[in-house]
Amino acid sequence: METKFKQAKSDCVKVVLFGPESTGKTTLAKQLARYYNSVWVPEYAREYLQNKWNNDRKTCEPKDLIPIAKGQIQLENELAKKTETILICDTDLLETKVYSEEYYSNSCDPILEKYALENSYDLYFLTYIDIPWEQDILRDKPNEREKMFKAFEDTLVKYKRPYVILKGSKKERLQEAVKHINSILKRKY
Repeated sequence: METKFKQAKSDCVKVVLFGPESTGKTTLAKQLARYYNSVWVPEYAREYLQNKWNNDRKTCEPKDLIPIAKGQIQLENELAKKTETILICDTDLLETKVYSEEYYSNSCDPILEKYALENSYDLYFLTYIDIPWEQDILRDKPNEREKMFKAFEDTLVKYKRPYVILKGSKKERLQEAVKHINSILKRKY
């Protein structure tokens, strides 16, 4: 069962959009995939939790995190096969770990934690909270953006993940991300 959470071997460059809700991750993931004529991995939790809400009128519970993690890594592994250059990930298991700890009394399922720490990426883009909050049915912490940003950054620092903070307009974020990705691509290819 645990192998279902393992990242498949791939030679492509993998970058992750990482950070609090409503900070422009999905928008930037789509822009980067378009810019590099590549693929992006959507956030599986969004689809999973939207279906849960639509069918049961329930929000996320701790028991949902393992199916979310499994769905996320399966989606990533499938889409990694479709590119030889760069894979843009709207999220990863480390982000799921942060949410687990922040929402559920600093706890995280040991399987989720194991693979969140084992799976690796070339770079994380930590999206700052300077983008206006956009309300939707799944977002719930508009007044805790600074606290959540700190939790995400603390996690990247704690686990020594390479990251860049992205601030500013959509255009500025895209330009900054492209600059860093091009640097990685130059070194790799």
